[in-house]
Amino acid sequence: MDILKSVGDPERIQGAKGSRIQVKGWHTMARFYQILISVCFCLAIITPAYEIDAQTKSAKDQTVFTIGLIPERNIFKQIERYEPLAGYLSKKIGQNITLKILTRYGNIIDNFVSLNLDAAFFGSFTYALAHSKLGVEPIARPVNPDGSSTYYGLIFVRKDSGIKNIKDMQGKRFAFVDKATTAGYLLPLAYFKTHGVEDYKTFFKETYFAGTHQYAIYDVLNKKAEIGAAKNSMFYRLAAKDRRLLDELVFLARSPDVPENGLAVRKDIDNAIKLKLKQALINMHADPGGIDILKKFGAKKFIETSDDDYSGVYKFVREIGLDLSTYDYMNK
Repeated sequence: MDILKSVGDPERIQGAKGSRIQVKGWHTMARFYQILISVCFCLAIITPAYEIDAQTKSAKDQTVFTIGLIPERNIFKQIERYEPLAGYLSKKIGQNITLKILTRYGNIIDNFVSLNLDAAFFGSFTYALAHSKLGVEPIARPVNPDGSSTYYGLIFVRKDSGIKNIKDMQGKRFAFVDKATTAGYLLPLAYFKTHGVEDYKTFFKETYFAGTHQYAIYDVLNKKAEIGAAKNSMFYRLAAKDRRLLDELVFLARSPDVPENGLAVRKDIDNAIKLKLKQALINMHADPGGIDILKKFGAKKFIETSDDDYSGVYKFVREIGLDLSTYDYMNK
């Protein structure tokens, strides 16, 4: 399997794989205030995750079921996307679902234990890590509006940057997403390895972790970094609202396809609850109430998912020489 593929301009890739989910655009000042608000809130409640109850707190007779969320985008957009889904699932499984939005990708491994999470929506690499370290079991993942149930990673630059290949990248700034992401870290590692870069920390003037795919994309657009990496589905969700992303950025490489962010449960979860949760998700598109929630979530439906669906991720990890059992996923 080729680790990387060269790509052309954004318009050509969009026609084949691009997501059509529309979200609000992002800019530097808004990002500053939202981060400030998030930090203040987290300090106020003294917790490593932002918690939302999908049902009212008065429902004390219900058992709480806690689902963790990776920080794919800023905290407010995560709430907006997942809260209706959590409310729908609460009614279907008869339990009070609580969402915990984690501060970074790598946290989901440690917090799955420390916060007593019952399940989480994992990215493809965070799932592979969690399955290897914790034995979590995938049950379902969404199908995007374009019919795909996968995503791929992109390396991108500004069109006016003059950067066209690895040689042009030397001495520049590179924005990763997080060490526990496929698109935002493994793809660049594979790209560097393929092109003979042994130590990217000395090859670039500066590298850093933006924290979310959204931030990495806009850091390149706004010239904070010359080069960035992120997932295509997030790129096109943002580009659907902000045309500048298509007009001003160009892709240099892409990764193989990997499964979309899917829901996986802890290995010792009650089988009856696991079955209820799976059935609620994969039958949503046949339920009038579920159809409305799917539209808000930005998906056509959910499909059943198993560990076998991640074979491409495991192969990708092996090809770049990582050992999941010992991999240090914490950002330095």
